[in-house]
Amino acid sequence: MNLEFTGRHIDVTPALRTHVEDHFARIENVFDGREVKAHVIIEVERGIHRSEIIINWRNETLTAVSSNSDMYQSLAQSVSKIEKQARKLKDKVIGKSHRATKAAIVAIPPDPIDELLPVTGTIIEVNGLDAKPMSPDEAVMELETSDNQFLVFRNSEGGKAAVVFKRNDGNYGLVRP
Repeated sequence: MNLEFTGRHIDVTPALRTHVEDHFARIENVFDGREVKAHVIIEVERGIHRSEIIINWRNETLTAVSSNSDMYQSLAQSVSKIEKQARKLKDKVIGKSHRATKAAIVAIPPDPIDELLPVTGTIIEVNGLDAKPMSPDEAVMELETSDNQFLVFRNSEGGKAAVVFKRNDGNYGLVRP
């Protein structure tokens, strides 16, 4: 860790340097072993010891300021604030890469409605439908005269079975195989 010290109205003693270095040595694992540059500013004004630590890490700037009547406690508080910010940033970066998919994206399979609904209708076989060969136009005329919704007939053009049905819009539909 690269530490740079600035003293305002106070001399930065070797004891203050080692105190800060010891505190940063304890939290160095938070920074993933990367080289971190920290700027430590200490100042005294009217008997109040103020410390400020600025760190550039992971394209972010972490800043902590604390004031106390004792310089060593002020430095310890600032280092603990930096540690808290660094852990939060590290958890945020890790959380982004391990984030789960949102619940709105996960598709819920539809309920099998067919299994839930009992079969109520019965099949009634209708006899007497003769599939005589006719054209689709003749089948439409036949369908108009009957009460049925559809008519099955043998197409005179190809000889295959076909279906003509009444549509809701008043037109007729033709189904060819």
